Amino acid sequence: MVVCIAEKPSVAREIANVLGAKSQRDGYLEGNGYQVTWTFGHLCELKEPHDYTPMWKAWSFSALPIIPPRFGIKLKQDKGVEKQFHIIEGLFQNADEIINCGDAGQEGELIQRWVMQKAAAKCPVKRLWVNSLTEEAIKEGFQTLKDQSAYQGLYEAGLMRAIGDWLLGINATRLYTLKYAAGKRQVLSVGRVQTPTLALVVARQREIDNFVPRQSWVLSTMYRDTKFTAIVRDEEDLPQPSLKGRESSPFKGELERVFGGKSFKPLEYATEAEGNAVLECIKEKPFTVLSVEKKKGTEAPPRLYDLTGLQVDCNKKLGLSAEQTLGIIQSLYEKKVTTYPRVDTTFLPDDVYAKCPQTMNGLYQTKFAGVAPYADLIRPLGGGKPLRKSKKVFDNSKVTDHHAIIPTGTIPQNLTELEQKVFDLVARSFIAVFYDDCKFETTTVMGQTPTNSPLQGENQDAITTSSSLEKEDKGEAGKGFILFRTTCKVIIEEGWRKVLAASNLSSQGENQDDSTISSSPYKGEVGRGSFVKGESGPHVPLLSEKWTTPPKPYTDATLLRAMETAGKTVEDEELRDALKENGIGRPSTRAAIIETLIRRNYIRRQRSSLHPTQTGFELVDLIHEELLKSAELTGRWEKKLRQIERHEYEARAFLDELKQMVSDIVISVMKEQKPAP
Repeated sequence: MVVCIAEKPSVAREIANVLGAKSQRDGYLEGNGYQVTWTFGHLCELKEPHDYTPMWKAWSFSALPIIPPRFGIKLKQDKGVEKQFHIIEGLFQNADEIINCGDAGQEGELIQRWVMQKAAAKCPVKRLWVNSLTEEAIKEGFQTLKDQSAYQGLYEAGLMRAIGDWLLGINATRLYTLKYAAGKRQVLSVGRVQTPTLALVVARQREIDNFVPRQSWVLSTMYRDTKFTAIVRDEEDLPQPSLKGRESSPFKGELERVFGGKSFKPLEYATEAEGNAVLECIKEKPFTVLSVEKKKGTEAPPRLYDLTGLQVDCNKKLGLSAEQTLGIIQSLYEKKVTTYPRVDTTFLPDDVYAKCPQTMNGLYQTKFAGVAPYADLIRPLGGGKPLRKSKKVFDNSKVTDHHAIIPTGTIPQNLTELEQKVFDLVARSFIAVFYDDCKFETTTVMGQTPTNSPLQGENQDAITTSSSLEKEDKGEAGKGFILFRTTCKVIIEEGWRKVLAASNLSSQGENQDDSTISSSPYKGEVGRGSFVKGESGPHVPLLSEKWTTPPKPYTDATLLRAMETAGKTVEDEELRDALKENGIGRPSTRAAIIETLIRRNYIRRQRSSLHPTQTGFELVDLIHEELLKSAELTGRWEKKLRQIERHEYEARAFLDELKQMVSDIVISVMKEQKPAP
């Protein structure tokens, strides 16, 4: 008899249906030579300190650090868990072969391996690995079963993650509680991922609380009913060609010769008097157009969704928390309409390309309330022509065990309103990547006004500053000009934007600058008028007050991104991909970390914003060990866990490092001087 073990009863039923195991038994299904059983998530867990020795039950400094010589597991104390485990144990004892059908990820592997170990399973074990729960995917998965040893790295990484969280959580929580909360009947919970995440929220709130607004004055001018903004060379923020997505100066020709292609920023004055002095100096002088540059560009479709990307968009577009989004996309997966959700890649493997027309056909037939929302969008992709295949979508080198979240092609039935909305985001994201790039044209007009005399020769690059104005006030012959710029982007062909613009639920990608590109057809200050290089005329200068603004509090969306990139603010998708190796937590656990911090009263959710509580502030201030609250350092730990998964790092070496690190932290904190009451 072959015993299959899934992670949930609902998944077990889908597998049993495909295998023909349709006879219901107590705790499993049977038929056609198979017995299909299930867990309820974790049936087993790591032993608690007192399970090793009674001496570790009481919290005391003398017991620290708590490091078992060998880690063990135990059944969770729950009657339902115990009953199901004994059913599984009996099936395993009589099995000829076991097929691990757990969720295809690190956590799923750990859940099932622990059950097999606790049940002392002796027979050979195979692994089912599927990206969706459709009948076709399950059948294909059973045709390509692998020996469990192929996933040893995945198991070891999951095991080291669990042990690491246990070691640090048990020791650091007891240590800080004993040191700083003794007698207060308060537990100071410290965790490998939760504490750096809390530290991010606290640091952001302190930036907000300590922010001092700075006033400045921005010079602009109206020329031919178009607003031009005064600019100055940006010596600090020069283009970085090594980072894709950062454009070099759009000004070519004459301006590039004068300024060397450097980037520009708005010209600001510290006082209104200083700004008015310049305004008075130029208001009677003519405005001259220096250049009119038209530049065509293209914009590729946004990436497909990984879990974090979907959680970010659902928070922004639908107001859903990260945990709510995870629950909904997990439900869509179990309803077989989307693929496996707990993923951190935005790419698809090449072999999925052949299945995409079938997926499109399922979307074409999809109807909500009698309306087919995707039919008109898919129709232009048909007609016998092959679907577009881009390396930005299909890339085997960017996919390991799972691919991006996409529809399966199964026609959705009986979805809730929120499930429809989340499915809509996934469906449109999938359709959009097969559309052409969006094509646009950027018009940049540069102009100038002389400060006290016409431009001549070498004085062309002498942009006026306060120091040069002082010279002019003293009658010195300082010659210069003020440089102005205005830009406009016009969409020529919508391409993929047609797909996302068709729904008010859709996302235009986190990186898109919607303030400067639109299907309006015009967006920006240039308007419908045309400018000619060398033209000149009167203008009306303006001086506008400007105040710097504090950073915004974290939301679920921005905190997820910060966790993904170890606290670094990164907009560029390729750079963000590179930093994922060092992110804190896993895509599947980040939502739970946020909710844990809320439940423990370390942060609170106020509308869409996340703020630290007083308890959260106090805990972060108590922790002087940088490793415990540094997102970057914790991210390096995450990277090693990924390396273990790929057999690039030894689990034993990682465990030795863990033990040494915990011992060092205990010694260091014990030596700390308590703050004065």
